[in-house]
Amino acid sequence: MAILENDFLRVEINAKGAQLTSVFNKETQTEHMWQADASIWPWHAPNLFPVVGGLINDELLVDGQTYHMSRHGFARQSEFVLLESDDVHAVYSLPNSETTLKVYPYKFDFQVLYNLIDNALRLTYKLISHDKKNIYFSVGGHPAFRVPFNAGEKYEDYYLEFETGEKLETHSLSVDGFFTGETHPVPTSHNRLYLTRDLFKADALVFKNLKSREVCIKSDNHDKSISVEFPHFNYLGIWAKPGADFVCIEPWLGCADTVDKHVDISQKEDIQQLKPGHVFEAAFFISV
Repeated sequence: MAILENDFLRVEINAKGAQLTSVFNKETQTEHMWQADASIWPWHAPNLFPVVGGLINDELLVDGQTYHMSRHGFARQSEFVLLESDDVHAVYSLPNSETTLKVYPYKFDFQVLYNLIDNALRLTYKLISHDKKNIYFSVGGHPAFRVPFNAGEKYEDYYLEFETGEKLETHSLSVDGFFTGETHPVPTSHNRLYLTRDLFKADALVFKNLKSREVCIKSDNHDKSISVEFPHFNYLGIWAKPGADFVCIEPWLGCADTVDKHVDISQKEDIQQLKPGHVFEAAFFISV
């Protein structure tokens, strides 16, 4: 486990999945990450690669071949190598292997980089191509933030504040987690989406056309807040296990399959492409 610390934050990262497990605000003495209660939802902040969301029949299609791939890909279940670290940064690496080639036929090095910058944590996804053909992939974050922040508060005291005023529209998911092609409005009040225990009863809210590139978790009761800024990500998922004391703010490049549209990876919605010998990077920021 790597521990990063400065005057503002203390951060912990686990080599399993290169997963962020703690963001502790030293000034307010507040732990902001969900602590992965296995009886409710056993993750803190899984990193999603090489797919985001589910595949029809758990099958990834690549150049006429079929590979078994579970929801959100294999990175979150994989043991990463800590390449380097100091007090304020850490670099984790997951290179291709015989195991990955059986389910994802590309040669790569997938890295997750963490950097503390004052009161912010920058999380960067980096994909290095070692292949002679184009690599197709999706990538995204799934950090779960503890809500409420303080004992004695209610979940409903909290809201998500979007960077800009806009009409929110979620893209609906089937019971199996695939897009249906339907959309529904999500009511807000002055850029605020209040958290309720039934907000996610129909699964995640998925926004594909957001103008906002920052979402903050705030309360009516105090000025503590945490924000996620995602300048490089096209889609945003927001989700919580119904009744659980957390909310996930999930920047995505890529998404789940659509019902009855089982296509080659190169044709998947919002798929990313990396040319031979090239390097991809995309970052998001968690600030307190």
